[in-house]
Amino acid sequence: MASPFYKVRCKDCNNIQIIFSKASTKVLCNICGSILAEPTGGKAKIKGEILEELRHA
Repeated sequence: MASPFYKVRCKDCNNIQIIFSKASTKVLCNICGSILAEPTGGKAKIKGEILEELRHA
């Protein structure tokens, strides 16, 4: 089963980005630089608000 991508809203500036659910590095907001996701060795810890799960059909 493939891991999904998430559409995430930054809690600081409301920017929306698409990030991988198992990100292996810190994912920063492209607008304000806040951390949206942190790696944990498996599924990333998502710091923003998950708006939608995107799966490849």
